[in-house]
Amino acid sequence: MFAVDQIILLSALLAIFGVLVSKLSPRFGVPVLVLFLGVGMLAGEDGIGRISFDNADAAHSIGTFALILILFDGGLQTSKKSIKRAWKPAALLASFGVVGTAAITGVAAMYILDLPLYLGLLLGAIVGSTDAAAVFSVMRNAGITIPSRIKATLELESASNDPMAIFLTIGLITLIQDSSTKATELAILFVSQMGVGAITGAVVGGLAVALFRRVTLMAIGLYPVFVMLFGVLAFGLASNLNGSGFLATFITGVIVGNSRFSYQRNTFVFIDGLAWLSQIAMFVILGLLVTPSELLHTWKEGLLIAVVLIFVARPLVAMPLLLLSRFSFKASVLISWVGLRGSVPIILAIFPLIFELPSAELIFNVVFFIVMISALLQGASLPFAARKLRLVLENPRGESNTLEIVKVAKDKRELIEIVLHARSISTGKYISELGLPEDTVVALVARGESTLIPKGSTVLRAEDQVFVITKLLDKNTVETCFYGDT
Repeated sequence: MFAVDQIILLSALLAIFGVLVSKLSPRFGVPVLVLFLGVGMLAGEDGIGRISFDNADAAHSIGTFALILILFDGGLQTSKKSIKRAWKPAALLASFGVVGTAAITGVAAMYILDLPLYLGLLLGAIVGSTDAAAVFSVMRNAGITIPSRIKATLELESASNDPMAIFLTIGLITLIQDSSTKATELAILFVSQMGVGAITGAVVGGLAVALFRRVTLMAIGLYPVFVMLFGVLAFGLASNLNGSGFLATFITGVIVGNSRFSYQRNTFVFIDGLAWLSQIAMFVILGLLVTPSELLHTWKEGLLIAVVLIFVARPLVAMPLLLLSRFSFKASVLISWVGLRGSVPIILAIFPLIFELPSAELIFNVVFFIVMISALLQGASLPFAARKLRLVLENPRGESNTLEIVKVAKDKRELIEIVLHARSISTGKYISELGLPEDTVVALVARGESTLIPKGSTVLRAEDQVFVITKLLDKNTVETCFYGDT
């Protein structure tokens, strides 16, 4: 038997086990990433699997590719409306928020772990950003609906603050390796990372949308692959131009996700599945990389730094920025609390191992412990915190779903499912009063166990499922007719 055969078998078994374990997340309120990390630790050298894995370079490579897919998927799911609602507070949190949190946590780590200043700040930079995979996972499984601006801010911040954390990490490693590095060199690095990353993402995203609308592929199954490859292209191109590949990937995803093209719904479902598989692979690999017995030697220090990060650094920095952005005090408290750390800090903690910095193993183990505490405490308590702060919407506005049919898609039309709620502006109206775009047809109304053939005189009710056929480019207008602008 070839070695690769055993690797494939183990990978399949761990992935299947990871998928099954994810079913426990909503039941016990434990974030999915903790369960995936647990699978890796159980399979590791201190667990029942006894798999010995200590290849930091391989873990970094796998984690990087997984993050590309996760961030691209996050970009695809970020709507223009979310960006309009939340770009200002999210930008503040993704920049000043990360720097401030990293500085406070880093100084605390310096004293708690008895590290030199730069190494302490390096640890702070590594855990300075919230994690997109963790936040998206918790938001999906929380079983509650929070106000759209809060939700948009959390998701947009977590998806866009990784480049700042990566820049701080790389910059501090550069300073540690060469203390003669000048501030101007770091400033040039920052501008290059952010500027090149943003421009590359915009260019690749625009090119992708133009091609999607003009190119007809020979098989439906090629469309998801074609779309996914542009996310990978954005990362590779930006990184090779000395820019932030993660920022480029996310921006490309946002541009693609807010466009309209054939087979879009099926494409996004496929990429979402790949993102989930990436999360499983990444967290399991990171779980394999850590040695649980070594965590016992630093758990007290890790717990102290986690307390500083969660209860001091994050609120102290985030609260003023959020209040300046005109969030209420309760909303600011919730956003400050949901500052989950996840895969990005653990992957960044691999950097000191790769560069063989002093105390690299200590930093990795402490960061891993901090991530576990953050995910368990902050992730599991999100529904409780939202309810205590009275920020749970009992009657959400609702969202539409695209149901693609081949013949409809080929004609550049799509079938949309609209679920109405009491807050929907169309509830209680005649269909003829909706002002739908030209060539848009209400095909069916499902009401309870009844199926209605719609007419202009049909009155819509809360909980109706309305199926609408419309042009690809008219979807947003149709949603506005049913739900309104907010």
